[in-house]
Amino acid sequence: MSLSLSPSAEQLPSSAPLPEDLEQGSSLWRDAWHRLAKNKLALFGGIVLIVLTIACIAGPWFSPYSYEETNLNNTFASPSAAHWLGTDQLGRDLMVRLLYGGRISIGVGLCATFVALTIGVVYGATAGFFGGKTDSVMMRIVDIMYALPFTIFVILLMVFFGRNIILLFVAIGAVEWLTMARIVRGQIMSLKKMEFIEAARSLGLGKRRIIFRHMIPNVLGPIIVYTTLTIPAVMLLEAFLSFLGLGVQPPMSSWGSLIKDGAEKMEEYPWLLLFPGAVFSLTLFSLNFLGDGLRDALDVRSSKD
Repeated sequence: MSLSLSPSAEQLPSSAPLPEDLEQGSSLWRDAWHRLAKNKLALFGGIVLIVLTIACIAGPWFSPYSYEETNLNNTFASPSAAHWLGTDQLGRDLMVRLLYGGRISIGVGLCATFVALTIGVVYGATAGFFGGKTDSVMMRIVDIMYALPFTIFVILLMVFFGRNIILLFVAIGAVEWLTMARIVRGQIMSLKKMEFIEAARSLGLGKRRIIFRHMIPNVLGPIIVYTTLTIPAVMLLEAFLSFLGLGVQPPMSSWGSLIKDGAEKMEEYPWLLLFPGAVFSLTLFSLNFLGDGLRDALDVRSSKD
């Protein structure tokens, strides 16, 4: 006795699809990396920042000159084989001072941004999560601090507590966290009404754990983007303070103090301003290119490739 298959049964596939034939899922971070890799300006900015950072850290080790070594017989020397970027008014090698100044400027940018990031994220997340009167009081404090001139606030801190490089990190970071707090607050207020937060509350999780384990990790995209845009703002503020003579003190140097010294002699010795200004501008452009690229790459509304 033979069995005949129905027409519908004959049309069934003979075998199930193999696992390698199935489309593999992709995470948000992987998609973001693919989009960032296609942004040539962002990649250029990232490469320039890596090269400059390595040069500032390792470059002075290979130089025969010290950043504080003076030679009054060789002041204001133009760029040459002995001094690639020339010398300053005390005969110090400008290239070595430029690399050491990069350590200070980049260090201030990173450390002060870390201070601003820590304060702003915790403050904004707390205000956004609790809401109500707590949020109202906390954000009014932010509004009051916004009304104060940032530069004057930093100058007052340095006048009362003295001038040192550590205080410079803290002073600048203490006035750059306000915008970060507002950004994080807005993101947290939109997140706290979502289902996974309600589920965490129903499971009896503490408020601190909900904020730090469930909410802040979900706003890392905007935080990372704003962080890359805060670093150049911090470096500009440090350069401005150094230009006013309130930044790092001699014989140490930063890019801001080198630009200040170059501006005073720019008519007779233009290289004293040209080289520090060019490196500082290149760094700021690179940071902004990278920040714009990260903003586009981490945008969840971007279409998948």
